[in-house]
Amino acid sequence: MNYTIKQIAEITNAKVIGDKNLIIKNIAFDSRIIYSTRDTAFIAINTNKNSGEKFIDSVIDRGINIIISEHHYPQFENINWIIVKNSVEFLQKLAQYHFESSHLQSIGITGSNGKTILKEWLYQCLWNEFPTVKSPKSFNSQIGLPLSLLQINDSHELGIFEVGISMPNEMEKLENIFHPKIGLLTHIGTAHLANFQSEEELILEKLKLFKDSDTLFFNGTEQVYNLVYKTYSPKYSKTTLISYGLDHVNNISIISDIRDRNQDIKIKYFHEEFSLKINQRDEVTLTNVLALIGILKNFEFSNEKIQYKINQLRSVEMRLESIEGIKNNIVVNDSFNLDLDSLKTALQFLNEYQKSKKSLVLTDILGVNSNLKELYDEVSDLVNEQKFDSVFLIGNEISKFSELFKSKTYTFINTQELIDSKHLIEIENQIILLKGARKFEIERLKDILELRKHDTVLEINLNALLHNINYHKSLLKPTTKMMAMVKANSYGLGSFEISEFLQHHHIDYLGVAFVDEGVELRKKGITVPIVVMNPEQHSYETVIQYNLEPEIYSFRVLELFYEAVQKSGYDKKYPIHIKLETGMHRLGFKDHELDELSKKLNKINVKVKSIFSHLSSSDIPSENEFTSKQLNIFEKNSTYLIEKIGYVPIRHVLNSSGITNYTNHQYDMVRIGIGMLGESQYSEIKKQLQPVVSFKTVISQISLVENGESVGYSRRFKADKPTKIATIPVGYADGIPRLIGNEVGSVGINKNLAPIVGSICMDMMMININNIPNVKEGDIVTIFNAKPSLREFADYCKTITYEVLTSISPRVKRIYVKD
Repeated sequence: MNYTIKQIAEITNAKVIGDKNLIIKNIAFDSRIIYSTRDTAFIAINTNKNSGEKFIDSVIDRGINIIISEHHYPQFENINWIIVKNSVEFLQKLAQYHFESSHLQSIGITGSNGKTILKEWLYQCLWNEFPTVKSPKSFNSQIGLPLSLLQINDSHELGIFEVGISMPNEMEKLENIFHPKIGLLTHIGTAHLANFQSEEELILEKLKLFKDSDTLFFNGTEQVYNLVYKTYSPKYSKTTLISYGLDHVNNISIISDIRDRNQDIKIKYFHEEFSLKINQRDEVTLTNVLALIGILKNFEFSNEKIQYKINQLRSVEMRLESIEGIKNNIVVNDSFNLDLDSLKTALQFLNEYQKSKKSLVLTDILGVNSNLKELYDEVSDLVNEQKFDSVFLIGNEISKFSELFKSKTYTFINTQELIDSKHLIEIENQIILLKGARKFEIERLKDILELRKHDTVLEINLNALLHNINYHKSLLKPTTKMMAMVKANSYGLGSFEISEFLQHHHIDYLGVAFVDEGVELRKKGITVPIVVMNPEQHSYETVIQYNLEPEIYSFRVLELFYEAVQKSGYDKKYPIHIKLETGMHRLGFKDHELDELSKKLNKINVKVKSIFSHLSSSDIPSENEFTSKQLNIFEKNSTYLIEKIGYVPIRHVLNSSGITNYTNHQYDMVRIGIGMLGESQYSEIKKQLQPVVSFKTVISQISLVENGESVGYSRRFKADKPTKIATIPVGYADGIPRLIGNEVGSVGINKNLAPIVGSICMDMMMININNIPNVKEGDIVTIFNAKPSLREFADYCKTITYEVLTSISPRVKRIYVKD
């Protein structure tokens, strides 16, 4: 989109306060995911459940200066307003105008199941044939569809949009906004049926979307088939009807035995027949492929090209996700939704696997207008046919009918009860199907069952991290802000996961080293201010685009960054952070540069948000004199600069060790890094902190090495007596340096230290467990946490804790724990 405020007001009959000539290219609706403020308006959407107007102040702080809302808030100065009667209706009216003003070939998709996967598959097939726009995620509602349509720009030739309804009379509003030329009606199931008097009423409601479509492809089950032809009688409609489905009565169907994997799938397309190689042969996938074939044929793709496009399809991760589980299990996660039709699909999917034993987790089926006894009679019949070894029922309703299930059956009121029972983690060598309604959050079971998918894990205790932050805050004044350093993937712990947790607990600032780190956080929904400590020259435009705040440490950087600000059209004072050189001699302005710096700052359109420096030796008591000298230089130079620029930015100089050792110099903000991970060089401080990171693995095998036998590459360990050796699945590819082999370093087992023997391998290492009692295969081994501690492990490696953490390989799974 690309409209002036005046044009939008005329289109929607809205009132304008402010500059009518400003351009709007983007409308943001979620204050948490505003990536760019340029040419962006924030719409404060009011619904029965929430009001977007309470977030107006936060988006203005982010740099938004155009607000669309139902009320005017004059306390916000220099803001441009579009005042509307109803925010949702405004959005719909603007989207309708925008869609109808485009010259777009359009595909509209509705149904109960399969909308998103078919949208994504169609996009994968068509994006490189035509410039294509599609609904993001599952944006298909009264709000989601208009937001999707507003993405259309002049370059697009094709649009693929999902449309979803859950109540009667909703589709008429959406069809008024969006009337696709090509319609696709996917499978109609029992989802949302509770809000309709019958399945027929639900189908007829969905068909309203296609009343003016040129062509309608529809999943031709018997009831849908009859209703479509009744609704689109040739006497009243010019819509071309094309049905697809496994039943041979459909225009597009399969005429070969789908179970015979020795032959290709033979497709009937009207009177034409052709074969395709398709590996995934469950009924749902094949039905979706038939819909895809129909639309590709509509675009006049050859059979060869269709085969190529299907071969290139990537899976869409949303349902029926298979993962490797603990104890040789396969976990099929289908916790996306639950109705009778999706249950049938999931049960059929299990037949793709060769495991003879299987278990089922099943919750209440919600939102279905039906006699409960009849409903669960049908459910139990379906389940009993599968001959599960164990069935775990969750929910008040389904538990009342547990006697209908013939397998060994357990009942639980909620998912937590099942977790607490420990039944699931006792299952071995089975396929476990997790099938539930969203309300029950059974995806939590997936997390537990895949916990040891990789035996070697880095466990991060978020509660301990918060404790450490709060301890450091206890040393500060209540008004002192805190910046958390999350550079280098949060010291190897996971940048987004740590940042999201800190944001939830109201951290004031985040600090990253490079622009890419900040961009990744913005894309994933991190909205707190982010300072980029080392913005590279080529990244300045990206800094502005993603509302990041750069460290400015030289005149060259200041001039180049301001050039980028001018080119971007940013018309407010852009926030920057001035670095002063106080003795570390790394980056920063020196005292003799402050006069020229202040003159430049006063002439250009930037705002100094903070002035800061870095202490080189705040963790070394013998360097107290030098640190004091740094602090004095910072006090003198920052005060001088503040006088020259005429306003008072935030000042900060203390890092983690500075917080504990030089608290009187906390100024307006401090920066915490390794301190939040529980590390301090002072034992009295260390006692107050909690270890956050635990690097763990398990014993793969225990062997008895006889006197004179050797272990590992180059035979660097030779036993001088019979010795028990354990092999653990972690090596130098996981971040364990080879220099700590040959009995330099140790690992922890049952609160005892076991020395590492022989050379450390890429994926394994061996440890001597001769002096540790009661050790068995599968026991947990601690690389570092309490014994040995992270600092002790760093000492083995002859390095610092920072390097240890940032060296841990990405292939080591990170697990986040809240006690």
